Amino acid sequence: MAYKFDIIIIGTGAGGGTLLKKLALSGKRILVVEKGDFIPKEKENWDTEEVFVKARYKTKEKWYDSEGRAFHSNQHYCVGGNTKVYGATLFRLREKDFEAIDHKDGISPAWPIRYEDVKDYYQEAEELYHVHGTRHTDPTEPTESRPYLHQAIAHEPRIQKLYDDLTAQGLHPFPLPLGLKQDRTVQNKSHLILDRFDGFPDPTETKADAHVIGVQPSMFYPNVTLWRNTTVTKLVTNKKGDTIQEVKLSRKGKEITVSATIVCLCAGAINSAALLLASTSSNYPNGVANSSGLVGRNYMCQHTTALVALSKEPNPTKFGKTFAVNDYYFGSDDFQYPMGQFQMLGKSDATLFKEEVASFTNGVTLGCIATHALDFWITTEDLPSSENRIEIKDNKLIIHYKPNNLEAHERLIQKVKEAAERAGCEKHWLSNHMYMGTQHSIAGMAHQCGTLVMGTDPKTSVLNEWCRSHDVTNLYVVDGSFFPSSAAVPPALTIMAMALRVGGYINNQLMNTPI
Repeated sequence: MAYKFDIIIIGTGAGGGTLLKKLALSGKRILVVEKGDFIPKEKENWDTEEVFVKARYKTKEKWYDSEGRAFHSNQHYCVGGNTKVYGATLFRLREKDFEAIDHKDGISPAWPIRYEDVKDYYQEAEELYHVHGTRHTDPTEPTESRPYLHQAIAHEPRIQKLYDDLTAQGLHPFPLPLGLKQDRTVQNKSHLILDRFDGFPDPTETKADAHVIGVQPSMFYPNVTLWRNTTVTKLVTNKKGDTIQEVKLSRKGKEITVSATIVCLCAGAINSAALLLASTSSNYPNGVANSSGLVGRNYMCQHTTALVALSKEPNPTKFGKTFAVNDYYFGSDDFQYPMGQFQMLGKSDATLFKEEVASFTNGVTLGCIATHALDFWITTEDLPSSENRIEIKDNKLIIHYKPNNLEAHERLIQKVKEAAERAGCEKHWLSNHMYMGTQHSIAGMAHQCGTLVMGTDPKTSVLNEWCRSHDVTNLYVVDGSFFPSSAAVPPALTIMAMALRVGGYINNQLMNTPI
């Protein structure tokens, strides 16, 4: 039996969930396909052991590196995708991020669109995702006269002191733009809900994720159908190869065929590329929409480090994720190339330190470490390389990845360490500071992007400036795949903004009105 729809959306994360919200009011018959299920609301949602040590909500499927070694990725297959566990820091790309920028290890290429092309969609996305922040406090922020609709989250006392100390050093910390569905601006209330945030599912639904904001309200429309625990196995084109004619699914142990006027692939940069590569045919022996040979190539995932500094005074903070620093985003006096951003993380606890310091505690208890911890998150740019790519071979998903641009990352780490020491952190404990989870490993995959790059030339890009395939006229890809460069701020808001932009375009296409 074949099912027919007007629109099929594959994936429910930042791209798919937001796109659904934009399209649901169209009245068109929409099928949403999600590989996972709803994350249950349970006490384990906020249990560090369950979430981080036992990886309760992560996929168990195996992927492979270029040497053939199997690993489990940090992927979450669920309604809302990886936004269910993201930190909800919702940044716009800097205006310069859309331009070509020289880095120590190469060039971050220009985008086929400019900041002005997506500016209004950024504003729409910030309002949709209830972003709390303060304009004109970030020294690198792009042009915008319209304010955030919600005030920035107040700093708790120890974080405010750190904020003040960094300001006294000549830095310019600013309120972190956070997506929170409820207005939590009162300091003595914010920590009651937000003491579990980064990496945790939120059973209170305070976190503005793609499930809560996009999928959940859209399910009230009779034209929207959600199929969970359903895997897309192949995209099939017509004989000419310019249209997706069928979408093959595996659902409840059965193979199902569906079709639609528009197919929107929003499965994440890795899985979207993998599906296209696996969908071979006589027209596309190397995968659907791959006449350029670039499907799966230029994979980027940003370089990130969770850096835990030990404060000389206790840090009783419940929610410390309230500011960021961009002073080194485009370089410094002693390094002319861009470095990136550091921001605060959600407060760590003793369980997180078990493996990292099990062999060396220097007589200090894990509880004491957690009590004095100040948690930083450091992000720098990963540059596109055609050799960093996704491959499907013998039905295995293989990721070829070699990190680049690492000097910028190490320099920014050193900047943060020095600033933290001047702000009242220990200098001589476990090599000054303790590193937790540096992502240069293949399994990290935070902020994945770039595998289906957008551009104006079909020979050097996979998608056009509206995220539509150059080869296949009814195929759109709306996730981190379209990024020509990774930048050094989280990609979620850009994906959401582009979903709103593309959603408007699709609505106009279906209504047969001029763009």
